[in-house]
Amino acid sequence: MGAISIGLALAAAPAMHAHAAPKKAAKLAENHKPAAKSATKAAAASRSATVAKADSRKDSRNNSQRGAAAGKSSEKVAASAKGGKRGAKGSERLNVAVGGAKAPSRAQQRAERLAARETRVGLRSAVHTQREAPAPRLSMAQMAGLHHSGDPLDLKSSVALVLDQDTREVLFSKNDHAVLPIASITKLMTGLLVSEARLPLDEMVTITEEDVDYEKGSSSRLAVGTTLTRGELMHLALMSSENRAAHALGRSYPGGLQRFVTLMNNRAATLGMRDTRYVEPTGLSSSNRSSAVDLATLVATASQDPLMRQLTTSQGYEVAVGSRVLQYNNTNRLVHKPDWQIGLQKTGYISEAGQCLVMQARVAGRKVIMVFLDSTGKYSRLADAERVRRWVENERPAATFAGNGYAG
Repeated sequence: MGAISIGLALAAAPAMHAHAAPKKAAKLAENHKPAAKSATKAAAASRSATVAKADSRKDSRNNSQRGAAAGKSSEKVAASAKGGKRGAKGSERLNVAVGGAKAPSRAQQRAERLAARETRVGLRSAVHTQREAPAPRLSMAQMAGLHHSGDPLDLKSSVALVLDQDTREVLFSKNDHAVLPIASITKLMTGLLVSEARLPLDEMVTITEEDVDYEKGSSSRLAVGTTLTRGELMHLALMSSENRAAHALGRSYPGGLQRFVTLMNNRAATLGMRDTRYVEPTGLSSSNRSSAVDLATLVATASQDPLMRQLTTSQGYEVAVGSRVLQYNNTNRLVHKPDWQIGLQKTGYISEAGQCLVMQARVAGRKVIMVFLDSTGKYSRLADAERVRRWVENERPAATFAGNGYAG
């Protein structure tokens, strides 16, 4: 019995030791937990301190770089915006940012650069505004002092002539013998010659490089290579003052352009236009010159030609150019007014000639010829025609002469 008890005790001892070992280990581990936690916290703190120092050094370097960049930007803005309020304020903000605790962001720097740029643009604009505008180019009539000539109708044209076509009675005259550039009034003689020659109006004529205006650089809707009939070119030249059309009419005339110009001068001589000279068929050259007296003679002659009457008073015209249809209108808006009975008209302008207008119209039962040269504005020549018409209608005037002091 005793032996059995001793054996059982001996057998149970290892088991008891085995059972007690885990508990002891657990207890030891429990005792070491605070120490492990402390060590972990210490390691983490050490790493945080290291990272913080590295970040601090990195931030310091970045701030130094941003500060240096901001300093350069500040100097650049301050130099560019000298004298401008926006630039000055931008410079102050950058200076504060550099010296203060916080460097400006990229957006702020960009805003400051834009403000400085606006200031520079404003300063340049102010300088350009202060520059004097170039003086307008004077016409030959202005250079001759004809604009200072007064008249009872207060016309804005330097030269004017109004006469009764049937009786040749002069109703109004102002500097009518002054010889001046006549611009596109030239085209009346161009059209008259073509019409009197009875050239076929359905013959095709092509615009060439020769018809391009290199003297004045005027534009045209008729490109080189465009082909129209002679009649279409006549219509555009007389109604809309198309320069390439007029030049092509002279160039395609039998014998060529030089012969055509010679015929222009010969026709003027036969009409008694002693003060008239032509050098080309468009009027772009200021060397094409005439007087109001001579132009009244030309108007009287051209108004007897049915084709000239029709084409010069046409209100509008369409021509097909390739796949396009071009709409042209009359350069004289008076042809659209129902209270005007215009038999023939032509406008003209180049800087040397000023605004010009010639017309034949029925006024108060009379066929009246009007010539206006070197008017001060595009519409003042039309206003002068309106003044003359009212004067003829209301006054039934005898001859009136004004401002004939031209000594040229």
